[in-house]
Amino acid sequence: MNYFVTAIGTDSGKTVVSAILAEALHAEYWKPVQAGYPTDTETLKKITAGSVYCHKERYVLNTPASPHYSAEVDGVTIQKEDFALPATQNHLVIEGAGGMLVPMNNEDFIIDLVPRFNAKIILVSNHYLGSINHTMLSLELIKQRGYPLLGIIFNGPPNEATEEIITRHTDAPCLLKIPQLEEVNFSQVKHYAEQLKANLNGLDNQG
Repeated sequence: MNYFVTAIGTDSGKTVVSAILAEALHAEYWKPVQAGYPTDTETLKKITAGSVYCHKERYVLNTPASPHYSAEVDGVTIQKEDFALPATQNHLVIEGAGGMLVPMNNEDFIIDLVPRFNAKIILVSNHYLGSINHTMLSLELIKQRGYPLLGIIFNGPPNEATEEIITRHTDAPCLLKIPQLEEVNFSQVKHYAEQLKANLNGLDNQG
């Protein structure tokens, strides 16, 4: 099974969630498009203590910006046809770049890779003024596209009122709540991986 980790914006915690998901499923990891350094692959290797196998990125761009602009700076053109899934018989956790409507070029967006990868989406949401709107719009886009959604993970300082209104008005199950982690380490990754694994097993039993 392939899982596509995306978010309502940049710096929402996709890499931490990807690490937790990969640890929970004993999965492999792939970041197709990286813009800027240090790379998310390097970060994930660090916080998982090297326990997760990481595939090489398809593109590593120098400028920490939208991939379409970062590619332009580097003199590169990104096409969605350029992407082929890494060869593996294992579960694969795929981390997107930024949010879903981050452009890769003048026509294609990050979300356009989801059907190409035959992946289920996990949406990462974090709380700030406006995050309800951004989360609901992201979930609405997934629904409109007809893409499979596994669920939502809330990352950072909790806000029960925000979480409740989002889950009340959408079909997105809450897979996990991760509190604010000042410094992420492997022990924390393993702890929340166990929680996520139990929650995913609960969903399977319901289904």
